[in-house]
Amino acid sequence: MRRGLKYVPPALLLFALLELTVFVLVGRAVGFGPAVLMVFGASLLGLVLLRREGMRAWRGFRAAAQAGRPPGAEVTDGLVGLLGALLLALPGLVSGVVGLLLLVPPLRRLAGGGVRRATERRVSSMVAGDLFGPRRVRVYRGAPQPTPEPAPSPSPGPAPSPQPVTDPGKAIEGEIVDR
Repeated sequence: MRRGLKYVPPALLLFALLELTVFVLVGRAVGFGPAVLMVFGASLLGLVLLRREGMRAWRGFRAAAQAGRPPGAEVTDGLVGLLGALLLALPGLVSGVVGLLLLVPPLRRLAGGGVRRATERRVSSMVAGDLFGPRRVRVYRGAPQPTPEPAPSPSPGPAPSPQPVTDPGKAIEGEIVDR
């Protein structure tokens, strides 16, 4: 994790240069005044939405907690909404467009799924189960694979038996519950 932190300052510098370049290009296309008004309007809209998205995320979290449901879906949706509103509130045209895109419901769900997958990779399966609830999986058993003959061992004793595969090709549905 710490190795990636060395790339943050250059990335922020490149992002600032990108924002400046886009602002100059838009300013040349539509004029300096309208470009400044677009940035100002987007930032004002982002500030209004920041409060709304924060309250929406908090209400969703509380409703899930009171209902006894895992709050992961509400938390990820709230985080994506807050990130979109925050990017919209930042002065800049590129960040405003990205923030606005994160507030569009289909893209918000897509980004929320990415946040969920990233969270599940970084935390233990028990914590992921507490956040997002049990996960449904589908397991397919194929044809049995030939097991290699074990090498003769110098110690006498029973040889391990191969594990049988029952119902090859039939799906076994279930839930993974870590408790």
